[in-house]
Amino acid sequence: MLVFSIQKCTTLLMAALVVVGLYFCGSGLYIYAKAELAQQLMARAWSQTLENSGTPTKAWPWADTWPVAYMEIPTQNIRLYILSNSSGEALAFGPGHLTTTPTLGSFGTSIVAGHRDTHFNFLQHSKIGERIILTLNNGARQEYQITDFMIVDAAQSGIDPQSGEGDLALVTCFPFDGITPTQERFVALASKPHSS
Repeated sequence: MLVFSIQKCTTLLMAALVVVGLYFCGSGLYIYAKAELAQQLMARAWSQTLENSGTPTKAWPWADTWPVAYMEIPTQNIRLYILSNSSGEALAFGPGHLTTTPTLGSFGTSIVAGHRDTHFNFLQHSKIGERIILTLNNGARQEYQITDFMIVDAAQSGIDPQSGEGDLALVTCFPFDGITPTQERFVALASKPHSS
């Protein structure tokens, strides 16, 4: 009788562990699936924005963000829509422009933030000199090159949005394999190549 109870408890415990494991795996996959689906919805909204001379188009009616630029990193086959803000809700769907910094493509340094485990995970493989191509909502294309990498404190990044000649800073949490919130940020600085 005791052996039967131990076997029954063991079976129930194993079943419970399988259910919990499936739940956590499913939750993790959900984050990646949501990020991918959002990029597809953003693609449609981006096309409509370009067709409407830059008039912002939301990817779904209740969205609190919309695409403001399209970013390509050819060497890594990265293509992402940059969203109009960098709120926590927006970053779940794609990298976002920090609205307290200059508009993308304008004078100064525009900051774009993204999550280290989804959209900006590629930054850990980036290299100095790598090209970044931005298409702005007016259809203009601007090319950048990565010039430097920094690891900074989130509260004291040293990035001055008012300096630069239309520069770009891509920012994500650091370290890349971290699973808890952190104050450290990985920054990839990029500027427009100078003509010789």
